[in-house]
Amino acid sequence: DTTGAPVMRVKNVLEELKGDEKKAKAILMKEGFEKASKRAERETKQGVLETYVHHSKKIVGVVELLCETDFVARNELFTELAHSLAMQVASMGAKDSKDLVKQDFIRDPSKKISDLVKQVIAKTGENIQIGRIMRLELGKE
Repeated sequence: DTTGAPVMRVKNVLEELKGDEKKAKAILMKEGFEKASKRAERETKQGVLETYVHHSKKIVGVVELLCETDFVARNELFTELAHSLAMQVASMGAKDSKDLVKQDFIRDPSKKISDLVKQVIAKTGENIQIGRIMRLELGKE
């Protein structure tokens, strides 16, 4: 589930590595990221706008997350990613999407935002791009 790889591929890699889960995970993650890079040029015309409102009701993060099809736009993995990104924008205040993908994920600093996006690309099989982002804070320009 962590790598997004098909069950049979996971089984085969584990058998090849004689059950070494750590090495298998690294190989499967690398394969997933390679697949994601191959999809980077595909057109993204579907997606969602997601918002996150801080519990204080004084900070809002907005993210436009794009994908290839409406089917993936409604997928739970995709919508969870959109929500996590909106929360990241509200919390960390990235200037733009290029700045956002370089940030450490606030829920797991061992991962970059770009890694989260690549994981969902590997699992859905579609190109996913972060479009526009915005952070609003009450009383600030």
